Amino acid sequence: MSASVQNELIQITKTLRDNGVESANTDARLLMAHVLGIEKARLTLHVHDEMTEEQAFLVNQLALDRSDRIPMSHILGYREFYGRRFTVTSAVLDPRPETETLIVEALSKPFSEVLDLGTGSGAIAVTLLAERPNATGFATDLSPGALEVAQQNAEKHDVLARLHFEESNWFSAVGGTFDLIVSNPPYIALVEMPSLAPELSYEPRIALTDEADGLTAYRKIAAGAPEHLNPNGWLMVEIGWQQGPDVAALFNDAGLQNVAVKPDLDGRDRVVVGQLG
Repeated sequence: MSASVQNELIQITKTLRDNGVESANTDARLLMAHVLGIEKARLTLHVHDEMTEEQAFLVNQLALDRSDRIPMSHILGYREFYGRRFTVTSAVLDPRPETETLIVEALSKPFSEVLDLGTGSGAIAVTLLAERPNATGFATDLSPGALEVAQQNAEKHDVLARLHFEESNWFSAVGGTFDLIVSNPPYIALVEMPSLAPELSYEPRIALTDEADGLTAYRKIAAGAPEHLNPNGWLMVEIGWQQGPDVAALFNDAGLQNVAVKPDLDGRDRVVVGQLG
């Protein structure tokens, strides 16, 4: 027996809410739109449509997956970031809205050559090149799986010809100098890991924590940046909201100038910037 879109939407919303998913309403609509093959904004036009048994079964299965805290991006296979859709798998960190703060800061400066350390899905590097059609980029990651996803995203957004990928442990395989170096490194301290949202257990641990105090990557990035920056070039990194003073101190110790901590839209410290004199 078939059911209407509206009835199934009510059912899966209840399933998500009963399992403690805070974004139950939004997630239910996204799942329904995904199964119907339409944009979420058009869902209202289809609430009285009848679903096939296959569609109803699938949307309920996806609601159970979400109830198990599988991230929405893994269920849908993508995440929207800075107005573009990026492929996401369990091999990469899910691009988050807060990271758009790093994009905004980067685009406020002139650059022709950008280095993205620990590129993951490629969301940062691909976005910057898409926004700057004359720029070129170099993106690194320690994970071959992540680099594969990043290359797919570069191809999808038509910047693959301008973006070089390399498997590298931070600067180990990087040569040359750049106008801009960006990174969203693993910054969660080991002691904080048990208290994280359950969704994060599905993401690569290596992209979340340094298994130490959360500052290991920043020490390496700050120390290596000066020899890889062009004169007046900028280093910009995303941080955890409590790390601003520590990371700014590392930038100052490395001899960078104009060091500043920038907030995200929620007013929390999110990005640290510094310039090579």
